Amino acid sequence: MLKMTQLAGLAVYAPKRRRTHGDDTGAVVKRVGKVRNVVCSPSGTRVVGLIVHRRDIAGMVARPDLFVAFDSFEPFERGLLITRPDDGVDDAACERLGLDWDACIIWNGMDARTEDGRQLGHVADIEFSAKTGMVRAFHLGDGNMSESLVGHVAVPGSLLVGYEDGWMIVKPEAARLELSGGAAAKAGEGYARAKDGVSKAARKAGSAAGKALGKGSREVGKALGKAKRAAGKNPAKKAGEHLKGVTSMFSDFADEFRKASK
Repeated sequence: MLKMTQLAGLAVYAPKRRRTHGDDTGAVVKRVGKVRNVVCSPSGTRVVGLIVHRRDIAGMVARPDLFVAFDSFEPFERGLLITRPDDGVDDAACERLGLDWDACIIWNGMDARTEDGRQLGHVADIEFSAKTGMVRAFHLGDGNMSESLVGHVAVPGSLLVGYEDGWMIVKPEAARLELSGGAAAKAGEGYARAKDGVSKAARKAGSAAGKALGKGSREVGKALGKAKRAAGKNPAKKAGEHLKGVTSMFSDFADEFRKASK
């Protein structure tokens, strides 16, 4: 299994042909940019590709982000290599795979709630198959200081209902899932109860973080619609930059990817 946070911030390269003396040519690569986000199918249950933030031209002129299909990249050095530069990116990839780009979804950062209206936090990570892209679980958290206290909850992909008006909608059973990773989780607290306790404590202390906890949203997750491929604010950015120094995480990703490719 892979996680979105394993990919965020990785450098992305593409093949580049260069001429040498005579008629021979040598293959080299060029850096395109770095992974900004993952894109899911209209149903939301399968990762279909990556959003790659391309480097500015001459460091000044912004370039549109690049969509790279899930079957069109592989591990390369400390990043990823685009293996199908002709039909594995942007419109060509969507046409080949029969993807309706306007209906695809970026879950990262989107607020989640149950069908009966219970708010569960936002999507902090996505765990999915390295071979098929099928989502195994959505990891929901509260961000900022609360995540270290409240922890996160892994909602199985099978509990996903879909997208509605800026929300990820999941089945009511998701509200009864156990926490993991936070102090409250270790103490056996329920998600809603622990979250409420942290929010109240922050408000009582007059902390600005209390407002952040109450709002919950990082306002990144979206149905793509007619929006530009740039994802706007990027909560994965800091984690992605941190990954540059975490060699073991990349090694785990590369090993998992190669196993799935066999």
